[in-house]
Amino acid sequence: MQPIYRTDSIELFHADALTLLPTFPAGAFDAVITDPPYCSGGMTAGERRRAPEDKYAQDREMCGRPTFGGDLKDQRSFTWWTMCWLSLCRQSLKEGGYCLVFCDWRQLPALTDAFQAADLTWRGVIAWDKGGASRAPHKGYVRHQCEYIVWGTHGRCPAATHAGPYPGCYQIPVDRKDKHHLTGKPTALMRQLVKIVPPGGRVLDPFAGSGTTLVAAQLEGRKAVGIEREQPYCDITQQRLETVAMLKAGPPKLMAI
Repeated sequence: MQPIYRTDSIELFHADALTLLPTFPAGAFDAVITDPPYCSGGMTAGERRRAPEDKYAQDREMCGRPTFGGDLKDQRSFTWWTMCWLSLCRQSLKEGGYCLVFCDWRQLPALTDAFQAADLTWRGVIAWDKGGASRAPHKGYVRHQCEYIVWGTHGRCPAATHAGPYPGCYQIPVDRKDKHHLTGKPTALMRQLVKIVPPGGRVLDPFAGSGTTLVAAQLEGRKAVGIEREQPYCDITQQRLETVAMLKAGPPKLMAI
Protein backbone atom coordinates (compact mmCIF):
# COMPACT_ATOMS: atom_id res chain seq x y z
CA MET A 1 0.00 0.00 0.00
CA GLN A 2 1.28 3.45 -0.91
CA PRO A 3 0.97 6.48 1.38
CA ILE A 4 -1.45 9.20 0.37
CA TYR A 5 1.06 11.80 1.57
CA ARG A 6 4.82 11.46 1.63
CA THR A 7 7.82 13.70 2.21
CA ASP A 8 11.38 12.87 3.23
CA SER A 9 10.28 12.66 6.86
CA ILE A 10 6.48 12.14 6.99
CA GLU A 11 4.17 9.46 5.59
CA LEU A 12 0.39 9.21 5.94
CA PHE A 13 -1.60 6.09 5.04
CA HIS A 14 -5.37 5.89 4.55
CA ALA A 15 -5.93 2.42 5.97
CA ASP A 16 -7.10 0.34 8.91
CA ALA A 17 -4.29 -0.10 11.43
CA LEU A 18 -4.85 -3.85 11.88
CA THR A 19 -4.48 -4.33 8.12
CA LEU A 20 -1.40 -2.18 7.57
CA LEU A 21 0.67 -2.74 10.74
CA PRO A 22 1.72 -6.32 9.82
CA THR A 23 3.38 -4.98 6.65
CA PHE A 24 5.92 -2.84 8.49
CA PRO A 25 9.38 -4.36 8.99
CA ALA A 26 10.67 -5.33 12.42
CA GLY A 27 12.53 -2.59 14.27
CA ALA A 28 11.36 0.17 11.92
CA PHE A 29 10.33 2.66 14.61
CA ASP A 30 11.86 4.34 17.64
CA ALA A 31 8.48 4.99 19.27
CA VAL A 32 4.74 4.45 19.02
CA ILE A 33 2.84 7.55 20.17
CA THR A 34 -0.90 7.36 19.64
CA ASP A 35 -4.36 8.39 20.79
CA PRO A 36 -6.73 5.53 19.90
CA PRO A 37 -10.53 5.58 20.29
CA TYR A 38 -11.25 5.35 24.03
CA CYS A 39 -14.60 3.53 23.67
CA SER A 40 -15.50 5.35 26.86
CA GLY A 41 -17.74 8.25 27.77
CA GLY A 42 -20.17 6.75 30.27
CA MET A 43 -20.77 4.42 33.20
CA THR A 44 -23.20 2.10 31.37
CA ALA A 45 -23.07 0.16 28.09
CA GLY A 46 -25.80 2.36 26.66
CA GLU A 47 -23.90 5.56 27.45
CA ARG A 48 -20.67 4.20 25.98
CA ARG A 49 -22.41 3.25 22.73
CA ARG A 50 -23.56 6.75 22.01
CA ALA A 51 -22.06 8.38 18.90
CA PRO A 52 -18.72 10.15 19.45
CA GLU A 53 -20.28 13.55 18.76
CA ASP A 54 -22.65 12.93 21.68
CA LYS A 55 -19.93 11.69 24.04
CA TYR A 56 -16.99 13.96 23.32
CA ALA A 57 -18.28 17.23 21.84
CA GLN A 58 -18.82 19.77 24.62
CA ASP A 59 -22.46 20.86 24.59
CA ARG A 60 -22.73 18.71 21.40
CA GLU A 61 -20.91 21.47 19.50
CA MET A 62 -18.65 19.75 16.95
CA CYS A 63 -17.22 23.01 15.54
CA GLY A 64 -17.03 21.47 12.08
CA ARG A 65 -15.01 18.46 13.22
CA PRO A 66 -16.01 15.17 11.55
CA THR A 67 -17.21 12.19 13.58
CA PHE A 68 -15.28 8.91 13.59
CA GLY A 69 -15.83 5.16 13.94
CA GLY A 70 -14.40 2.41 16.11
CA ASP A 71 -15.57 3.87 19.40
CA LEU A 72 -18.46 1.53 20.31
CA LYS A 73 -16.62 -1.42 21.88
CA ASP A 74 -17.42 -2.64 25.38
CA GLN A 75 -14.50 -2.92 27.79
CA ARG A 76 -13.66 -6.57 27.08
CA SER A 77 -13.68 -5.95 23.33
CA PHE A 78 -11.62 -2.80 23.81
CA THR A 79 -9.03 -4.72 25.83
CA TRP A 80 -8.74 -7.53 23.25
CA TRP A 81 -8.62 -5.12 20.30
CA THR A 82 -5.98 -2.97 22.01
CA MET A 83 -3.84 -6.01 22.75
CA CYS A 84 -4.03 -7.00 19.07
CA TRP A 85 -2.79 -3.71 17.63
CA LEU A 86 -0.23 -3.17 20.40
CA SER A 87 1.24 -6.60 19.63
CA LEU A 88 1.64 -5.57 15.99
CA CYS A 89 3.20 -2.26 17.02
CA ARG A 90 5.68 -4.06 19.27
CA GLN A 91 6.90 -6.11 16.32
CA SER A 92 7.75 -2.87 14.48
CA LEU A 93 9.48 -1.25 17.46
CA LYS A 94 13.22 -1.27 17.93
CA GLU A 95 14.56 -2.98 21.03
CA GLY A 96 14.22 -0.35 23.74
CA GLY A 97 11.68 1.60 21.69
CA TYR A 98 9.00 3.59 23.50
CA CYS A 99 5.25 3.12 23.45
CA LEU A 100 2.94 5.93 24.66
CA VAL A 101 -0.85 5.46 24.49
CA PHE A 102 -3.51 7.95 25.60
CA CYS A 103 -6.59 6.94 27.59
CA ASP A 104 -9.05 8.31 30.12
CA TRP A 105 -9.64 7.21 33.72
CA ARG A 106 -12.33 4.69 32.79
CA GLN A 107 -10.10 2.73 30.42
CA LEU A 108 -6.85 3.03 32.37
CA PRO A 109 -7.11 -0.47 33.96
CA ALA A 110 -8.06 -2.10 30.64
CA LEU A 111 -5.26 -0.39 28.76
CA THR A 112 -2.57 -1.38 31.27
CA ASP A 113 -3.76 -5.00 31.02
CA ALA A 114 -3.66 -4.94 27.20
CA PHE A 115 -0.26 -3.23 27.26
CA GLN A 116 1.28 -6.08 29.22
CA ALA A 117 -0.63 -8.77 27.30
CA ALA A 118 1.04 -7.42 24.15
CA ASP A 119 4.45 -8.18 25.74
CA LEU A 120 5.37 -4.54 26.18
CA THR A 121 7.05 -3.54 29.43
CA TRP A 122 4.70 -1.20 31.28
CA ARG A 123 6.75 1.46 33.07
CA GLY A 124 4.24 4.01 34.33
CA VAL A 125 1.50 6.53 33.67
CA ILE A 126 1.95 10.13 32.55
CA ALA A 127 -0.79 12.60 33.49
CA TRP A 128 -1.97 15.29 31.10
CA ASP A 129 -3.54 18.10 33.14
CA LYS A 130 -5.97 19.92 30.85
CA GLY A 131 -6.68 22.65 33.37
CA GLY A 132 -9.54 23.75 35.57
CA ALA A 133 -11.98 24.34 32.73
CA SER A 134 -12.96 20.66 32.67
CA ARG A 135 -16.63 20.09 33.37
CA ALA A 136 -18.09 18.74 36.60
CA PRO A 137 -21.79 17.81 36.88
CA HIS A 138 -22.31 19.52 40.25
CA LYS A 139 -20.61 20.95 43.32
CA GLY A 140 -18.93 18.30 45.40
CA TYR A 141 -17.78 16.40 42.31
CA VAL A 142 -14.09 16.10 41.40
CA ARG A 143 -13.27 17.42 37.94
CA HIS A 144 -11.92 14.96 35.37
CA GLN A 145 -9.28 17.43 34.32
CA CYS A 146 -6.62 14.82 33.54
CA GLU A 147 -6.23 12.27 30.82
CA TYR A 148 -3.45 9.70 30.94
CA ILE A 149 -0.66 8.26 28.84
CA VAL A 150 0.31 4.68 29.58
CA TRP A 151 3.97 4.35 28.70
CA GLY A 152 6.55 1.63 28.47
CA THR A 153 9.15 0.10 26.22
CA HIS A 154 9.88 -2.85 24.01
CA GLY A 155 12.24 -4.57 26.41
CA ARG A 156 14.85 -2.54 28.26
CA CYS A 157 14.65 1.23 28.74
CA PRO A 158 17.96 2.63 27.48
CA ALA A 159 19.63 5.68 28.97
CA ALA A 160 19.06 8.64 26.64
CA THR A 161 21.81 11.08 25.72
CA HIS A 162 19.76 13.69 23.83
CA ALA A 163 17.26 14.67 26.57
CA GLY A 164 15.50 13.63 29.76
CA PRO A 165 14.43 12.66 32.28
CA TYR A 166 10.99 13.59 31.01
CA PRO A 167 8.05 15.06 32.97
CA GLY A 168 5.57 12.71 34.60
CA CYS A 169 2.84 15.35 34.20
CA TYR A 170 2.22 17.88 31.45
CA GLN A 171 0.11 20.95 32.26
CA ILE A 172 -1.04 22.12 28.84
CA PRO A 173 -4.56 23.49 28.39
CA VAL A 174 -6.84 22.60 25.50
CA ASP A 175 -6.71 25.24 22.76
CA ARG A 176 -9.95 25.14 20.79
CA LYS A 177 -8.31 26.90 17.84
CA ASP A 178 -5.77 24.05 17.73
CA LYS A 179 -8.31 21.24 18.12
CA HIS A 180 -8.97 19.64 14.73
CA HIS A 181 -10.49 16.36 15.97
CA LEU A 182 -13.35 15.67 18.40
CA THR A 183 -10.82 14.16 20.80
CA GLY A 184 -7.73 15.97 19.49
CA LYS A 185 -4.72 16.73 21.67
CA PRO A 186 -2.83 20.06 21.72
CA THR A 187 0.06 20.37 19.30
CA ALA A 188 2.16 21.76 22.17
CA LEU A 189 1.63 18.52 24.13
CA MET A 190 2.51 16.29 21.21
CA ARG A 191 5.63 18.34 20.48
CA GLN A 192 6.83 17.53 23.99
CA LEU A 193 6.05 13.83 23.64
CA VAL A 194 7.87 13.31 20.34
CA LYS A 195 11.04 14.61 21.99
CA ILE A 196 11.31 11.26 23.74
CA VAL A 197 13.08 10.02 20.61
CA PRO A 198 16.31 11.63 19.33
CA PRO A 199 16.21 14.09 16.42
CA GLY A 200 15.76 12.12 13.23
CA GLY A 201 14.06 9.28 15.14
CA ARG A 202 10.99 7.65 13.61
CA VAL A 203 7.57 7.70 15.30
CA LEU A 204 4.53 5.56 14.44
CA ASP A 205 0.96 6.72 15.09
CA PRO A 206 -1.51 3.98 14.07
CA PHE A 207 -4.51 6.21 14.91
CA ALA A 208 -3.39 9.50 13.38
CA GLY A 209 -6.73 11.32 13.60
CA SER A 210 -6.17 14.92 12.54
CA GLY A 211 -2.42 14.33 12.34
CA THR A 212 -1.16 16.15 15.41
CA THR A 213 1.55 13.56 16.12
CA LEU A 214 2.78 13.94 12.53
CA VAL A 215 2.67 17.74 12.73
CA ALA A 216 4.59 17.66 16.02
CA ALA A 217 7.22 15.36 14.53
CA GLN A 218 7.53 17.61 11.50
CA LEU A 219 8.05 20.67 13.74
CA GLU A 220 10.53 18.93 16.04
CA GLY A 221 12.75 17.36 13.40
CA ARG A 222 11.54 13.78 13.85
CA LYS A 223 10.26 11.38 11.21
CA ALA A 224 6.77 9.93 11.49
CA VAL A 225 4.34 7.51 9.88
CA GLY A 226 0.61 7.85 10.50
CA ILE A 227 -2.32 5.56 9.74
CA GLU A 228 -5.88 6.88 9.62
CA ARG A 229 -8.97 5.06 8.32
CA GLU A 230 -11.35 8.06 8.21
CA GLN A 231 -11.02 9.91 4.88
CA PRO A 232 -12.14 13.33 6.25
CA TYR A 233 -9.38 13.22 8.84
CA CYS A 234 -6.82 12.16 6.23
CA ASP A 235 -7.78 15.31 4.32
CA ILE A 236 -7.41 17.46 7.44
CA THR A 237 -4.02 15.91 8.23
CA GLN A 238 -2.70 16.47 4.74
CA GLN A 239 -3.79 20.11 4.81
CA ARG A 240 -2.09 20.65 8.17
CA LEU A 241 1.14 19.00 7.04
CA GLU A 242 1.23 21.07 3.86
CA THR A 243 0.67 24.25 5.88
CA VAL A 244 3.52 23.42 8.27
CA ALA A 245 5.80 22.58 5.34
CA MET A 246 5.10 25.99 3.76
CA LEU A 247 5.69 27.80 7.06
CA LYS A 248 8.99 26.00 7.58
CA ALA A 249 10.08 26.81 4.04
CA GLY A 250 9.46 30.52 4.65
CA PRO A 251 8.42 33.17 2.13
CA PRO A 252 9.52 32.61 -1.47
CA LYS A 253 12.78 34.31 -2.39
CA LEU A 254 12.62 36.90 -5.15
CA MET A 255 15.00 36.37 -8.01
CA ALA A 256 17.04 39.33 -9.19
CA ILE A 257 16.25 40.43 -12.71
